[in-house]
Amino acid sequence: MNNPADIEEWLPLVNENGEVTGKALRSICHSGKEYLHPVVHLHVINSKGEIYLQKRPLNKKIQPGKWDTAVGGHISFGEDLKISLQREAEEEIGIKDFIPELAAQYIWESSVEREFIYSFITVYDGLLTPDSTELDGGRFWSKTEIESNLGKGVFTPNFEEEYKMIFPI
Repeated sequence: MNNPADIEEWLPLVNENGEVTGKALRSICHSGKEYLHPVVHLHVINSKGEIYLQKRPLNKKIQPGKWDTAVGGHISFGEDLKISLQREAEEEIGIKDFIPELAAQYIWESSVEREFIYSFITVYDGLLTPDSTELDGGRFWSKTEIESNLGKGVFTPNFEEEYKMIFPI
């Protein structure tokens, strides 16, 4: 039988400045708020100003069935921030050629985990192909449509807070 550590992803642990202080298995990082680990988010905006959101699958442990940031994922231990962002964008929505701009970095806490988030935005009008094994699809939303659904349980709490931070209402 395989050792779970052989197949489970190692994530970096960071301090409140984002500096790597160690590493832990993903399951450990998701077992409580004491393990701060970095993630990347990417907001994809088209030239009409609409924002692409992904729909989280119902089988996800965290916020199943809710709409969320276009791209979101963990930075693997030893992985460069930009490489992680490119990898996640390609895996989740199939984009390779985009120019990311850092929009915010902050700490997000939930009952399950504590994340140091690097949130980027990009303007992109190319084809988006959501990975059906990772997502339950995605679509562009107008800012009016997003704002009329805030606080109604449509979006993940993290997306709602980040939206207000990056796109002030």
